[in-house]
Amino acid sequence: MTDNHPQRTPVPKKQRVAIVGVGYSTVGRDTGLSLDTLTAQASIAAMEDAGVKPADIDGVVVHSFPHQYVSATHTAAMLGIPDLAFYSGSVDGAAYSMAALHAIAAIASGSAETVLTLRTVHRAGAAGGSSLVPGMERGAPGPFQFTMPYGSFTGSHWAGLYMQRHMAMYGTKEEDFGAFAVAQREYAIANPSESFFTEPLTIDDYLSARYIAAPLRLLDCDYPVDSSSALIFTTEERARDLRQKPVFFESWAMGTTQESDFSLVEDMTQSSPFRAARRMWSRTDLKPSDVGVAGLYDGFSFIALQWLEALGFCGIGESGPFVSSGHTRADGVIPTNTDGGACNVGRRHGANYFIEVTRQLRGTAGERALPGRPTAGVVSNAVGPFSGCALITAE
Repeated sequence: MTDNHPQRTPVPKKQRVAIVGVGYSTVGRDTGLSLDTLTAQASIAAMEDAGVKPADIDGVVVHSFPHQYVSATHTAAMLGIPDLAFYSGSVDGAAYSMAALHAIAAIASGSAETVLTLRTVHRAGAAGGSSLVPGMERGAPGPFQFTMPYGSFTGSHWAGLYMQRHMAMYGTKEEDFGAFAVAQREYAIANPSESFFTEPLTIDDYLSARYIAAPLRLLDCDYPVDSSSALIFTTEERARDLRQKPVFFESWAMGTTQESDFSLVEDMTQSSPFRAARRMWSRTDLKPSDVGVAGLYDGFSFIALQWLEALGFCGIGESGPFVSSGHTRADGVIPTNTDGGACNVGRRHGANYFIEVTRQLRGTAGERALPGRPTAGVVSNAVGPFSGCALITAE
């Protein structure tokens, strides 16, 4: 584990921000539930967890796809929130972490006191591909005209290229990616109420799974579902009066590359997570060795491995052997995705990492609670041209 993070440049002292409530909607492959219904379910669950009412909330921040848009103001009206001091409906950037970081900034700056954050997604059309490119039958528009002739037009295609690049540069093996999938499944087995997969997974099982875009296999991909995830943030003062033991954002950051297209990122093995991580570490006295649990985005398994390197839990190019040595397991250097990750609990687009790390830090993870209860955790979202991450601490 490397602790050579850059010289600290502290964030100016502002309002300390706490996570006080978490909640999920019904989750399933085809629930038949509308985006509004899923959003309402998750919101109500988070409010119940926190012990607050709609009238206690003065901010709503949502991240959604343009073609599955969830309005912050409509959500507030649906829930009976009487007045919003702050609201945002982002469709750009690193999925749920954008909603989280907008809400953190709103509370830290005094723009709002208690903010509901949301990520709602329908399985159908939730990923890339032709579902995101209307009029494809009339020809490939924009950058797709350059990639579709080669059969490349979904996230899995560029993911396979990112993996190939890491293997070529550092000698990473397919078995290393498989080791991560196996570790994730071990966590999933301990989380039967939320995981879709509870049978043990072996390396042989992984290597027998079909390729999607070699070396990317089916078991490297998150599991598409209908879902909504909600978290409620508030001030430290307000958090002291609520139902749950609060956990606090220690530092947070976004990062981008000059290129906004996944296929054009200059260095696929050191993309935006490295920039976001450097920025985050520069705003705290904590070091990687202080962190006891991680929730690292695994829309594709290699993304979590890139975050392990970017955050300094292992050296650059060393994530494969690091994972294969068992360091992301419960007794490893950095237990990672202890709910089972998106490959097992379904695509929650980053919110599940925030929820699971919160549960581990406040002691509500049940039987899968890590020994010794960690006091600091890290969460991350996305890869390539844009990303976000945050450090969360217990008292």
